[in-house]
Amino acid sequence: MIIGHGVDIVETARIKQMLGDHPERFLERCFTPGEQEDSKSSRRQLEHLAARFAAKEATLKALGTGWAQGIGWTDIEVVRAESGKPSLKVTGRAGEIAAEMGITTWHLSMSHVAPTAIASVIAEGA
Repeated sequence: MIIGHGVDIVETARIKQMLGDHPERFLERCFTPGEQEDSKSSRRQLEHLAARFAAKEATLKALGTGWAQGIGWTDIEVVRAESGKPSLKVTGRAGEIAAEMGITTWHLSMSHVAPTAIASVIAEGA
């Protein structure tokens, strides 16, 4: 059963500006070490980060919480299978809320074409 659905669109220029203003602070605040490392190997780092940023925002929309209730950016991590398929790892306060809601499975789709990136997240439970 679908418990929640979220979609978010991010302009790559917004990510470029945040990287330009405070690169280390932005990366450490918004992305896990794994996401940061993964982005370094991407030929299109800006789009790569923008899609992951959109995925985090879409996840919060699927939860219905926004950034309230003590949720941090790094509670939501985009991980890739060897095949390249993205998935979500939801931990910390976001993971607790997801468990309280009965969410057992996350579905993630991301895409990017300059100047935007988009992500769709579906939260599923029993």
